[in-house]
Amino acid sequence: MKNHQIIKQIDNGNCVFGTMLTNSISPRWASHFENIGLDYVVIDTEHSPYSRSEVANLVNSFNLCSVAPIVRIPIPSSHYATMNLDAGAAGILAPYCESKSEVEEIVGAVKWKPLKGKLLDDIVKKNIFPSEKSKIYLENLNKNNICIIGIESVPAIENLENMLDTKGIDAIFVGPNDLSVSLGIPNEYENKLYEDALKEIIQKCESANTPVMIHHQTTDLTSKWIKNGANFVLYTSDKRTSQNGFIEEFKHIKDTAINLGKYKSINKNIEEEIV
Repeated sequence: MKNHQIIKQIDNGNCVFGTMLTNSISPRWASHFENIGLDYVVIDTEHSPYSRSEVANLVNSFNLCSVAPIVRIPIPSSHYATMNLDAGAAGILAPYCESKSEVEEIVGAVKWKPLKGKLLDDIVKKNIFPSEKSKIYLENLNKNNICIIGIESVPAIENLENMLDTKGIDAIFVGPNDLSVSLGIPNEYENKLYEDALKEIIQKCESANTPVMIHHQTTDLTSKWIKNGANFVLYTSDKRTSQNGFIEEFKHIKDTAINLGKYKSINKNIEEEIV
């Protein structure tokens, strides 16, 4: 599923599914994720040490498949947004936005590149273009770029309606860890304060016809918030999924050896964590 198909699906109120890449470097991962039925991946350059060339290689490989590569940039900066779009990214996820000016900078970079400066401000803030030809050119050039804005703090929620006034936002991303810390309840995802905050974000986004992406690490939490209105579904990460799979499967086969009296743990710490 390419980026234009993702935009069409979420505009119709349907779900799309993806995961976050934090460790995978080999371009061969692209066909793997295509085979398991993902619509998109988020390549994380905010918290992971991907180099510019590694991101470009991953992006180009995913573009050869039917999985759209979205890049989470380090900060809400037009420089990082256009750099990754130039590498072939299907979209940009800008983390931790709290002001309308930050949103306008990202929307301008994603939806109207390569225009910059005052002329770009005129488009984003006043809908004034250098010419009708320029407008048509820029619209066609950037029509499939996906623009996702990160809402990850209490000030961001308080200013969300103002930020949503900016035309060109394709989805709102919620980072649960940052948001829960901002609420004063780190990682308490069953806490009513956290749940009320998510519901408020979803309600405001629904009023603005903007899809919501929430990044949870368990199937139960992910399913719960799909039921509550999150349809741009970002589930777990390559690191966590592979780790959980190995833990579960090796526990099963080790239990067989233990029952036969053929296994004694070499690494007590790891075994205790698995149990």
